This record gives sequence, structure tokens and C-alpha cells, in this order.
Amino acid sequence: MKIVQLPLGPLGTNCYVLSEQEKSLVIDPGGDSDQLIGYLTENKLKPSAILLTHAHFDHIGAVDDVRDHFDVPVYVHKEEADWLTDPNQNGSAFFQMGRIAARKAEHHFDIGEMSIGPFMFEVRHTPGHSPGSVSLVFRGEDFVIAGDALFQRGIGRTDLPGGDMDTLLSSIRKELYTLPDSTKVYPGHGPATTIREEKSENPFVTW
Repeated sequence: MKIVQLPLGPLGTNCYVLSEQEKSLVIDPGGDSDQLIGYLTENKLKPSAILLTHAHFDHIGAVDDVRDHFDVPVYVHKEEADWLTDPNQNGSAFFQMGRIAARKAEHHFDIGEMSIGPFMFEVRHTPGHSPGSVSLVFRGEDFVIAGDALFQRGIGRTDLPGGDMDTLLSSIRKELYTLPDSTKVYPGHGPATTIREEKSENPFVTW
């Protein structure tokens, strides 16, 4: 499997494109839809789905353009089902970057094992940054896409609606730090890290 990180949108949110031959998954298309669609088209990739680790505005800005261009479904956790359409809930109404919204997702994640096309992964509920945050664990490839739960030497903010520090710390310890130490962590912002590194070096949450 090939994984490509594309910082997109007003906050440089990491969008991930996972590909197996011509099949792909798009995770967190935060903006700059022309750039993302151009990358997919140039590399002859047909997305099977758009997956959202959560529905904050900086993770959803290109959702509708990519969904409509490739005619693919969107997945989000049910607790944030209404956030896509509501700038007050997805946060864009508060940041003076314009009101960002998208149509509702076609599907809600089932927690546990999932498969979409050739892609097999586990969905883990990791709330705290937001109530519907999920992390996507690709065990066969030894990596997790953690959204804004865990960063290199950092954690997601908890001062937005639905955020809670104790919940986030519990999610990291129970759902992320229990992964193998070798697991590579691809966060919503910034560079990749590993579970081993964060257990020993993250100043916000200890193991």
C-alpha cells in the first residue's frame, strides 16, 4: 500500500491518499480540492470512499468537490453526523475563514473491523478532541491515521465544542498506546511519529 500525505486547506491539514494499484481511499480532504483532484487524476487513482477522522471544518473543506467529481461516498462517526452541514458545530463559524459546510455523509462508521474495496482496517473511537473522532488502524501495514487525537509530541486541542481533556487522554491511552510500539502514527497536522516515541516523549500524556 502506498500512502501520500498532502497538507491542504487553510490550516495545512494532512489529507492522506492510500492507494493499492488504481484503487484509493481519501482521508480528511481539508481543502484545495483542485490540487487533490489533480493528484488523483494524474496518478489514475479512483477513490473508493472519503473517510473523515472527524468533522471539524479544516478536515472537510474539499469533501463535496471530491465526492461529486468521483461519485464516491463519505464516512463519518454518527456523533458528528450533523456537523458537516453546520458551520457552528464544525467550527468554521468561529474562525473568520468563511463558513465551511458539506452535505451529510452517506455512511456512519461501524466501530471495529471494516473493509472498503481492497482496504482492510479497524475503526477505533478516540473522542476528546471532538465527540466523534476516530482513528483508523491498518494493522497489516503497521500504521494508524489518528486525526487530531495524537500528534508528534502533542495532542489535539480540547477547547472547542464537544472537546474534553480527560476523555482525550483516556482515548490515547486505551485506543492508541495499546497498539504495537512500532506502529507509525499519521496525525491530522504535522509530521508522522510512532507509538513508541509518543509513549516515551509526549509531554501531555504518559503511559
